[in-house]
Amino acid sequence: MKRSFGYAAQSAQAALAPFHFDRRDTGPDDVRIEIAFCGVCHSDLHMARNEWNMSRYPLVPGHEIVGHVTETGANVSRFKVGQRVGVGVMVGSCGQCAACHEGEEQYCDTGFTATYNGEERVTGGTTFGGYATDIVVAQDFVVRVPEQLDPAAVAPLLCAGVTTWSPLRHWNVQPGQRIGVVGLGGLGHMAVKLATAMGAEVVLFTTSPGKGEDALRLGAKQVVVSTDARQMAAQANRLDMILNCVAAPHDLNPYLATLKSNGKLILVGIPDSPHQAPDITPMVFKRLSIAGTSIGSMKETQEMLDFCGEHGITADVEVIRMDEIEQAFARMSRGDVKYRFVIDMNSLRAE
Repeated sequence: MKRSFGYAAQSAQAALAPFHFDRRDTGPDDVRIEIAFCGVCHSDLHMARNEWNMSRYPLVPGHEIVGHVTETGANVSRFKVGQRVGVGVMVGSCGQCAACHEGEEQYCDTGFTATYNGEERVTGGTTFGGYATDIVVAQDFVVRVPEQLDPAAVAPLLCAGVTTWSPLRHWNVQPGQRIGVVGLGGLGHMAVKLATAMGAEVVLFTTSPGKGEDALRLGAKQVVVSTDARQMAAQANRLDMILNCVAAPHDLNPYLATLKSNGKLILVGIPDSPHQAPDITPMVFKRLSIAGTSIGSMKETQEMLDFCGEHGITADVEVIRMDEIEQAFARMSRGDVKYRFVIDMNSLRAE
């Protein structure tokens, strides 16, 4: 075991604070990574506060990790010391079920091993995440990070990036298609960037008229205020697909009306209570689909990073110190971030 240092929540009521803990030794199939940057996902806040009633304490959040390899196990062939790498939402899966054999570890029958607040498959303990100096991960759950990209701005790609890339690739978005994106937050701003780079014409739906200028800067061709019935009606039967990135319960019917026949409404955000049941009639008469999707596979994560490297795509981020995490959480709660906080882990080493 090797001593590590990070920030942890000791209870749902406690602020994140300095925490010393042990990482497992680097096994034959493992990569040890010195963490340079870690993105702050909204799920980090949910988990730290036990808002999903599944948190185990002490809890070290963080699953948008970029760093450099410092040690490799005897069987590791894909990575070398000094290489820039990333770790996302998962660090393991059963490897035996149909989903794992098909390269879709995120849908593992027994559940993937989460980067934090999961069950460590090697030691049986709890996984600790990227709000720390280092991490040890099996090589199959590590990805290469393009050297030409800003590593701080890459970190959110390990969650927000692949979560939006996966449905765009799975449903085979093509140049010239009209793709709707609902919500311009951490996920939505990446959906706009990625779909635009794929050649799609992106329509951004938002309840905040003030976000229009930023959506156009990010690549959207049109901005629709979803609370404006006239603007929504003008989009009737025009879209091939919608990627809904909003995590709050809302009426899906206005969005179904904007889809062409055979159109798809893909849900990425998970609301804390169910969406209103949609009207089945347009789904039947236009052969519409409503589907969900969760993060992305390791293969998709690498493909997404390679694509971003080719197109110069990163997240829009605000870099913070580790000791500013509680202020960042407070700002996230009120939507005061464009579009992702990222922690500079050198600030942690300075403590």
